[in-house]
Amino acid sequence: MRLFDDQAVSEFIAQGWWTGDTWGDCLRRSVIRFPDRECLTDAPNKAAFMGQAPLRLTWTEFEAAVDRCAEILYGHGIRKDDVVGVQIPNSVELMITYLALNRLGAILSPYPVAYRRHELSQLAPIAGVHAIVTTAGFSGRDLREDAAAVLAGAQARGGLFAWHAEDGGQCHGLDLVDVLKGPRGDIEYGAYVHALQPHPNDCAMILFTSGTTGAPKGVPRGHGDSLVSASATVAAPGLTYRDVVLAPMPMVNGGALSGMFLPWLLTGCRLVLHQPFNLEIFAAQIESESVTYSVAPPTILNDMVSDDTIFTRYDLSSLRVLGSGSAPLSAWMIKRWEADHGVEIINYFGATEGVQLFADRDAVPDPGLRARYLPKPGSPLFPWRTEVGRRSESRLVDTETGEEVTRPGRHGELRVKGPNIFCGYLHGAGDAFDELGFYRTGDLFEYSPDHPDLLILVDRAKDVIIRGGLNISAAEIEALLVAHPKVAEVAAVGRKDARLGERTCVFVVPRRQADPPTLAELVDFLNEEQVAKYKLPEFLELIEAMPRNPAGKALKVQLRRMVNGGDGSATGQ
Repeated sequence: MRLFDDQAVSEFIAQGWWTGDTWGDCLRRSVIRFPDRECLTDAPNKAAFMGQAPLRLTWTEFEAAVDRCAEILYGHGIRKDDVVGVQIPNSVELMITYLALNRLGAILSPYPVAYRRHELSQLAPIAGVHAIVTTAGFSGRDLREDAAAVLAGAQARGGLFAWHAEDGGQCHGLDLVDVLKGPRGDIEYGAYVHALQPHPNDCAMILFTSGTTGAPKGVPRGHGDSLVSASATVAAPGLTYRDVVLAPMPMVNGGALSGMFLPWLLTGCRLVLHQPFNLEIFAAQIESESVTYSVAPPTILNDMVSDDTIFTRYDLSSLRVLGSGSAPLSAWMIKRWEADHGVEIINYFGATEGVQLFADRDAVPDPGLRARYLPKPGSPLFPWRTEVGRRSESRLVDTETGEEVTRPGRHGELRVKGPNIFCGYLHGAGDAFDELGFYRTGDLFEYSPDHPDLLILVDRAKDVIIRGGLNISAAEIEALLVAHPKVAEVAAVGRKDARLGERTCVFVVPRRQADPPTLAELVDFLNEEQVAKYKLPEFLELIEAMPRNPAGKALKVQLRRMVNGGDGSATGQ
């Protein structure tokens, strides 16, 4: 499936953005350059969450496993442009699966292991999933059950594949011991792979936004545009093959794939996996694996330098750069990391669609400014480390008048144009681009009154709650809870939290004021709908009437003010 039109492809190639490389080319280059170097390291607690001993693989061993896995998937009918859902925790199995599907020309569509039947049944039909690859167990939960139900509902023909499972019924088992032995030399498979002609404009994966209407949108990403994004996340922290990168976030979203997975392929560095997030294990891995680069939410970085006790228990001296984002950073935290521990903090802002903003020490030396502001993409005022930052185009647009915002004191929607931006939503959903071809981010920014071309995030027009770095669609939660028999109206907002950034709070107008729902009842209702645990509301505010603007829309700004220390007119649970 080709993504961009011929004119756009020609421009990307002429301007030097696309080199002609695909993911497979990057893998082969690393295998040739570093055949016996360790490339991939499992989390030390893998047995606890996946029931398997942790592994360490060299590039040669990894490539052989990819080839064997691809051979098995080919034998069961997976072919070019088949969309294959993937739900596997951070592990060598996940990395093997991604590259095996890529070798076959198939399109991967990854899902967090926290997703259950509710989420999978939404996403699989949008992507047109042909098959699903998962694992037999994750922290006591058999992921095959939900995957099988979703495939049956979608009438997918490709079937279910599961690591560490026996063949049986509609499930095809993937045995890691067998896969690690390498390919068996199937002639038909070899001829198929040899005949493939991968192109940078081929779709490599389908990701998803959190959605603004309760219905997520599919985001197709190709080899070319995703590798441009990855080149920026290589340049910002200055990654090379010598680095050891620790991946603590689920390797299923745009940030982790462009920020960890693809930079690993591009540089040939070593990737250390982590799952699920645990600060003690995170610190122990930095010490034991001599990690040089990682990312973590602001709350984690705050905790680590709040009293420095983590530094007395672990040797973290190998670290040179840490990335953070998804919530405001604090100036004191950046100062402590950089002045006391010699670790640079980069402030990242991004989106699944390809938007990338970087505030590093070169562009924004002042920690106080770097904690709050981000350089405007394409501005000539900054010493950019990334070509994406230097050569992209961006503007702020007043969403009411359509006028371009050029001065402080007035917010506008950030709109971006560049080779790292996707081609458009799957099935033409949404109004992704404006009349000038700029992507409408839906995020509202203002210019700094004192520093030209520094932007500060004002609000997320997409109405997304970010809990510990995980995006929650307020509209999705609202669409589900409005069906509760005790709920007349509902609005979900983010309640500020010192550790997680935000937690979900729902404002509810009861159907009967004398018999309002409790938080426990709402949570039970969502659990019956198989909603992921992290999306469940943690606070309930009962109100007599929903505040609305003249157009009838709920006044989320007012609700956020109420729950985050405003007029206190609501009664919380």
